[in-house]
Amino acid sequence: MAILIDSPMWPAHGTVFAHLVSDASLAELHVFAAAAGIPERAFDEDHYDVPERRHADLVARGAREVTGRDLARALIASGLRVPARERSKALELPLAQRWEALLPGREGLGRELLTRWAEPHRRYHTRAHLFAVLGALGTIHDGGTPPRAVVLAAWFHDAVYRAPAAGSAEPGRDEEESAQLAEARLADAGLPPAEVGEVGRLVRLTAGHAPAASDAAGQLLCDADLAVLGRDRHGYRRYAAQVRAEFAHVPDEAFRAGRAAVLEQLLGLDPLFHTDSARSLWAGRAQHNLRAELDAGSWLGR
Repeated sequence: MAILIDSPMWPAHGTVFAHLVSDASLAELHVFAAAAGIPERAFDEDHYDVPERRHADLVARGAREVTGRDLARALIASGLRVPARERSKALELPLAQRWEALLPGREGLGRELLTRWAEPHRRYHTRAHLFAVLGALGTIHDGGTPPRAVVLAAWFHDAVYRAPAAGSAEPGRDEEESAQLAEARLADAGLPPAEVGEVGRLVRLTAGHAPAASDAAGQLLCDADLAVLGRDRHGYRRYAAQVRAEFAHVPDEAFRAGRAAVLEQLLGLDPLFHTDSARSLWAGRAQHNLRAELDAGSWLGR
């Protein structure tokens, strides 16, 4: 494992910045940064932005200076690089444009939802997750644009999200409050009562991801929500690390127990994915990823 730093060449705020990364472990990177007095706010998804004045000191502390190209290659090879589609800060405009196309003239509601998805305690349930679910809906839906109620349910399904202490969570509470929020806001927006009720119903389904065999809309939403489980190995590890980060306040032992219960519940879903497209795309890798994480006792952000 090594800490790498490139040359300062990225201008911002009246100075130039370098990137500080690990080629193997975010935990290692955070330990190095903390020991060097680099503030947490300097961390940006997969690297720290450090000003030019700190460069020589960080090299003296053990960071290895490399070219920007070599740093990027090492970050990609490590699996720690966060691609643009997973960078929440970069997704505000694309998501705002999607919202306007979905529900024209309701910019205020769209802003409220985007603000909720950017709450500071979120690490996985962020705008990047919303963007991924919307993308997955388009991938697995046969026959053009998914039904509006399904897309609206995706926007609202984690609009209320907390990361409670281990053992204090009330199962389904966030989904219930998200559904109630959807019903209230969409009724105020003038949507037909039947569509409002359908959105609320779909949001509540994401508490257990067990739609009926005849529930095509529910199957579509649940499959899109769980698409993350079928990522490649590096993408799944980023997901697992983000989940751990959301529960950073929970001690390791308690987190392992709670996470194991979640993994067992997911592995016990039969089927895990309901649509033919989702099964074809994600089922095999999802089963492997879930079993690997369970067998490893959870990946604690490594």
